[in-house]
Amino acid sequence: MLLLWYASFIVFIATLGFGVINKSWILLLVSAITSTPIALYFIGAVNAWKYVGFTPIVLLILTLYLWFLGRKTEAL
Repeated sequence: MLLLWYASFIVFIATLGFGVINKSWILLLVSAITSTPIALYFIGAVNAWKYVGFTPIVLLILTLYLWFLGRKTEAL
């Protein structure tokens, strides 16, 4: 089980880094999806770690922003 967490975390960090550098909404979407299991675990915390659960939401907002930005530049 821990191996799956590590794999998910590595894919999350790698796709987040490449997605931000390349401004790719697809990579950010993959990053949001792979960060969801980790975030769901931390939502049940009773301390400040519960805010880690908002990571996929922030990534989805960033994904939508880049998607709309890409559509706007294609229309020009």
